[in-house]
Amino acid sequence: MARDFSGKTVVVTGAGGGLGRALALRFAAAGARIVALDRDAAVLQGLTFAEGVAAVRMACDVSNEADCLRAMAQAREAFGGVDVVVNNAGITHRSAFSQTDPAVIRRVMEVNFFGALHCTHAAFDDLVARRGMVIAISSVAGFAPLIARTGYAASKHALHGFFDSLRTEVEPLGVKVLLVCPSFIQTGIEKHALAGDGSPVSHPQAIVGTRATAEAMAERIFRAACREQRLLLPDRVSRLSWWVSRLAPRTYARLMVRKLGKEMREA
Repeated sequence: MARDFSGKTVVVTGAGGGLGRALALRFAAAGARIVALDRDAAVLQGLTFAEGVAAVRMACDVSNEADCLRAMAQAREAFGGVDVVVNNAGITHRSAFSQTDPAVIRRVMEVNFFGALHCTHAAFDDLVARRGMVIAISSVAGFAPLIARTGYAASKHALHGFFDSLRTEVEPLGVKVLLVCPSFIQTGIEKHALAGDGSPVSHPQAIVGTRATAEAMAERIFRAACREQRLLLPDRVSRLSWWVSRLAPRTYARLMVRKLGKEMREA
């Protein structure tokens, strides 16, 4: 393992629950100082760390640039600077494009893409000065199509374009960029999905394979960060999806529609 996070300041967005919570706890267990950000301040109060862990919790709406600038300024005040930004906060929608208000897709983009952009930009000077790291939680939908999730897939594809390009600028400066593309995780993100009109969606989400626990996924991400990987395909479905979508894209699309198309019919 090449990188040691002990004593480093790690900012985790969407840290109130699910994968964000698990990541905050995993980096804390490695000796990192944690800045836990979440839109819901009340949920953050339930995030508890082991004795001796240096951590601060801040309410932050990542879609609001001013919130992100304020959060990073407070992180500097608390710990002197930011070494790692984990862009985990995200939302999804479940609706066929024909039945989706463009405002819903705009909201998904604001959180998933612009939220990551805002936080990375707000911490950028620190990341360069401290030869830090950016971790972006993408998805299989970041490199392959996903039916009834045009906005979600667009936001994740945008992360890849942005962070792969950013890497070419910052890697010579010592800053590492890791893109993580899991398939299905037990995070509860589907419980807060948006319908085409922006209202909550209640019907269950179809999945392929099995869901990894947030803790297991956080461990895989942590180890990839220690190795300074560029891309993490952390499970069998994500690895198969990567290769099939590239070598046989029509086959991939056909299989994906067959497995997940029920959601479009119900949307």
